[in-house]
Amino acid sequence: MRHFLLAAAAVALVTSGPVLAQSPAERTAAAALEAAPVWDGHNDVPIQLRSRFGNVIGDFDFSDTLDTQTSERSAMHSDLARLRQGMVGAQWWSVYVSPGLPEAEAVQATVEQIDVTKRLIARYPDALQLALTADDVEQAMGAGRIASLMGMEGGHSIGSSLAVLRQMYAMGARYMTLTHGKTLSWADSATDAPQHGGLNAFGMDVVREMNRIGMLVDLSHVSEEAMMDALDVAQAPVIFSHSGARAITGHLRNVPDSVLARLPENGGIVMAVALPWFITEDLRQHSALRAAEEARLEALYPGLPDTVEAQLAKWDAENREPVSTISDLADHIDHIRDVAGIDHIGIGGDYDGMPTGPIGMEDVTGYPALFAELAQRGYSQEDLEKIASRNMMRVMREAEAYAASVTDMAPLEYRAGEPRDAAD
Repeated sequence: MRHFLLAAAAVALVTSGPVLAQSPAERTAAAALEAAPVWDGHNDVPIQLRSRFGNVIGDFDFSDTLDTQTSERSAMHSDLARLRQGMVGAQWWSVYVSPGLPEAEAVQATVEQIDVTKRLIARYPDALQLALTADDVEQAMGAGRIASLMGMEGGHSIGSSLAVLRQMYAMGARYMTLTHGKTLSWADSATDAPQHGGLNAFGMDVVREMNRIGMLVDLSHVSEEAMMDALDVAQAPVIFSHSGARAITGHLRNVPDSVLARLPENGGIVMAVALPWFITEDLRQHSALRAAEEARLEALYPGLPDTVEAQLAKWDAENREPVSTISDLADHIDHIRDVAGIDHIGIGGDYDGMPTGPIGMEDVTGYPALFAELAQRGYSQEDLEKIASRNMMRVMREAEAYAASVTDMAPLEYRAGEPRDAAD
């Protein structure tokens, strides 16, 4: 862990002055992150490579991406220097593609995202290491490299095919979020009209097959009913790769208490997200009010976009947007601990997939500050180590152990071309 010890010392010097001047909470957080660096559940660098550079990365410098800011886009949140400053020792890279793509195109695009992610990892062998197993993660972190894993974000990436699911696993994908923002022919999304009351029969088979091959089932983005159906079927721990607690912020992307209460039995974890509109209720409410005001103005002034813009600017000036803070994120972690327990919490920032993180955690450098906040609230070093990476390590090992225990189980088969929505 020499690499992480040095990084922690650098963070301490930058953020808190001399090590001796650190507060007890900062020292506890630093010790925890030295022993168990952050294993982050969700980072969207791969889609940034696609949208900004068309996946042509020969001239892309991942050692420092602060120069990626343009007149239209802010700078990327992640690079090697800032990941080290943030004490990130393992990263799930999301190979996300738009759920609006037709399924065949989504499958191709996902393969392209796996390819560009592997190419990025290969370009920085001293800093990044492809990880396909929990042992790989442990070995990479021990060598001072950032263990790099890949997760698919949305079942549209497999084109309603268990064969494609198995081949994505063979290419290196180690989790799949069952949906993204759109309901599929076999699974309901949290943010789209439901069609199945959760998962249909094929959707439950997707969960079974993921368990069989050792791919983690990710329930961020799915409806509460789909979460429940997945937990009914799952034989291995599930993850929520980037979600908050719905009791704290009512966004439907967050996890309700009914589901949190089931996590101890399943063994899964919620990897707490940093996206401000998911963790700060005042900000969520403000966003809804602004959208309503914009719709009202467009109804009042049809065909007069300049008037709408001027009136909306006036509303903005009179209704300042609330701020999101590290304390807000810590409130979600507190709640997950209170309902599910300390063994069922992780971290899933969602960096490079949102405009910004909360104040003090605007990019991936902010994790030490979050852990200092948690230590200030009374979390022990052991608690913090669990949240940082030990819980995620346990989940992955248990999923691998289940897959190893059923190697004699035959793959689930469907006839080619059979409609999956007929499986209800």
